[in-house]
Amino acid sequence: MRLSRRGLLAAGALAPIGFSAAARAAESDLSALQPITGDAVPIGREERAARLARAQGLMKANGIGAVLIEPGASLLYFTGVRWGRSERLTAAVIPVEGDPIIVTPFFEEPSVRESLGIPAEIRVWQEHEDPFAVVAGFLRDKKLLGRPLGIEETARFFAVDGMWRALAGVKIVSANPVVRGCRMFKTPAEIALMQKAADVTLAAYRWTYPRIEAGMTPADIAALMTAATVKLGGQVAFNLILLGEASAYPHGTGKPQRVVKGEVVLMDCGARVHGYESDISRTFVHGDATAEQRKVWGHVRAGQQRAFAAAQLGVPAGRVDDAVRGWYATLGYGPDYKLPGLSHRTGHGIGMDGHEPINLVRGEATRLAPGMCFSNEPGLYLSGKFGVRLEDCFYMTEAGPKWFSVPPGSIEEPIG
Repeated sequence: MRLSRRGLLAAGALAPIGFSAAARAAESDLSALQPITGDAVPIGREERAARLARAQGLMKANGIGAVLIEPGASLLYFTGVRWGRSERLTAAVIPVEGDPIIVTPFFEEPSVRESLGIPAEIRVWQEHEDPFAVVAGFLRDKKLLGRPLGIEETARFFAVDGMWRALAGVKIVSANPVVRGCRMFKTPAEIALMQKAADVTLAAYRWTYPRIEAGMTPADIAALMTAATVKLGGQVAFNLILLGEASAYPHGTGKPQRVVKGEVVLMDCGARVHGYESDISRTFVHGDATAEQRKVWGHVRAGQQRAFAAAQLGVPAGRVDDAVRGWYATLGYGPDYKLPGLSHRTGHGIGMDGHEPINLVRGEATRLAPGMCFSNEPGLYLSGKFGVRLEDCFYMTEAGPKWFSVPPGSIEEPIG
């Protein structure tokens, strides 16, 4: 489970300019850590060529003539282009046959070309021109104006509206059968990068955990995780730290928090390696845990194992959530999403984005297949008291699910 930067700020989980002397001292003690990502292999041209071939096969199967993709993870996935979104259109157009194009402002072409990782023409537009007319011109050149145009699901309305205006009479459809049909199923190269990201996060946890002291704030702890993640060779994706009662609310609270002996520390952190993310949560008590804290922690650990066992090839994804939620109800939690209990889905897809389709949530009929990757985080939350979330990600293989990070075995050894 991850949170936006705004949410992280509200939860007090991003380090401010200054933080406690204890955190500064611990952050400086990084000599034992060495980078572990030097052998990570970034996605190359051959892999991207295979992605484009698969996308074009799915376009043919679904009767789609071309797909338009705005900047973001999908643009990076197919083209290698790293770009931010603005009011000026930069987009890729993948035709059902032949090489894609990148449409971008004239003055941006050299910068766009720097990260372009596939054979593609770059078609530019000037500030006074309509970029959507450029897209229409490409489709006209490719004789695709009579076929549906697919739009990647995160594209903004202005892009959809612009294509409506430029392509009067052309059917505009969702590109989900194409983009999801590619990105949901990770290749061995992608799995390897996700494994490396998980290794970084787990190693950062192992370094940070013994350095947490009473009185530290969420920002102090986040600073430790950040320092360790970077030293280990990863990029920080997010660090959400919830202390005491704040752990009862999955994304925290804006109220001031400090580590207190006998209270819960919930950490939800992720790293990024060559564009692929990890998402791992750990919950422990600073000092001695109460009987109630131990009981809930044990229930969550068992819930995680039930979810993992239910995640078998061919099973509808929603059944994984059902398996955990139904068992929790027999223990007196819920029912359904009621508190105390599990107030969110059991898991989400993960890859280049921290949250990707599909989810382990009630009613999701998509069947689990090799290459799919998910978080497994059936947390339990007791309003006004504390919450416990253990989160590890897994991927589907021909033999069933396999962990990226192995869950911890006990509250006394909570990192794993």
